[in-house]
Amino acid sequence: MRIAILTFDGFNELDSLIALGLLNRVKKPGWEVSLCCPTDQVRSMNGVTVQAQSLLPYARSADAVLVGSGMKTREVVQDAALMAELDFNPARQLLGAQCSGALILAKLGLLDGVPACTDLTTKPWVQEAGVTVLNQPFFAKGNVATAGGCLSAQYLAAWLIARLAGPEAAREVIHYFAPVGEKEEYVARALGHIENQGATTSC
Repeated sequence: MRIAILTFDGFNELDSLIALGLLNRVKKPGWEVSLCCPTDQVRSMNGVTVQAQSLLPYARSADAVLVGSGMKTREVVQDAALMAELDFNPARQLLGAQCSGALILAKLGLLDGVPACTDLTTKPWVQEAGVTVLNQPFFAKGNVATAGGCLSAQYLAAWLIARLAGPEAAREVIHYFAPVGEKEEYVARALGHIENQGATTSC
């Protein structure tokens, strides 16, 4: 099971790295999570340079793709050559996006008829792309999900884990990372978001 976390120059560390940590908690044979970038290295919005674990062709063949956000997302969507490399197919892939990552899915035509969650800064750009923006942290329809707000990374990760490894695996991961004394509350909130939309059904 191969999962790509798309991470572009100017990326938000919370989006990519929280998802990376949560998803890597799943210990199953063949479970592989990769920071997937357009170049060998990318620099975050706060100046942290990370080494790519894979490049964009990996994402095109992955079972699931999470699109993180960043301060240069509008530059990404204006780069025709780069966008052409993001050839994803929700019929065979789970696709998730956080904050301004929703703008990338919108520009790729992957949110046609699907409302989205995003951050408040990105909201008008996603609306300009013809997508209805919801005032909630997470929404999924079929194989496409979006989340709004940096700390909503846990909901996207829980959705992916539930879909690919089962709801109990998602519960165990969220429980492990949740603050002591608040674990059941965190688990209930995370699973509540995805269960309310029937989003825990396996692929």
